Amino acid sequence: MPFVSRSNGVITGLYEQRQDGLAEEFLSDDDPAVIAHRDARPAVSAVSARQFRLMLRRSGLLDAVKAWVAQQDGETQDAFEYSGTFVKDSPMMAAGFAAMGFVSQQIDEFFAAAAQL
Repeated sequence: MPFVSRSNGVITGLYEQRQDGLAEEFLSDDDPAVIAHRDARPAVSAVSARQFRLMLRRSGLLDAVKAWVAQQDGETQDAFEYSGTFVKDSPMMAAGFAAMGFVSQQIDEFFAAAAQL
């Protein structure tokens, strides 16, 4: 039976022992919130260029993204063309996803799906 820490009502950590000021709430092992936390996949912060491009293609976004990149500065064009890894929180990613109309949850889902390829 774990002690849990929370942020905005969401469990952020499980502890065997009470952690004063951090994890003081005690829940049973079969509590749905504890199970959900244990089963949650870690957030994906980066994917390979191959995974990213395959996900763009499967999402029907590859041509739109290439067109957007072609209108950007040389550094952005080089980054898109030659990066081996695409980092979700990079400025280029933020600008590109904003241009495609994505919200934060959609970006997370895109990277999670790309990581599975």
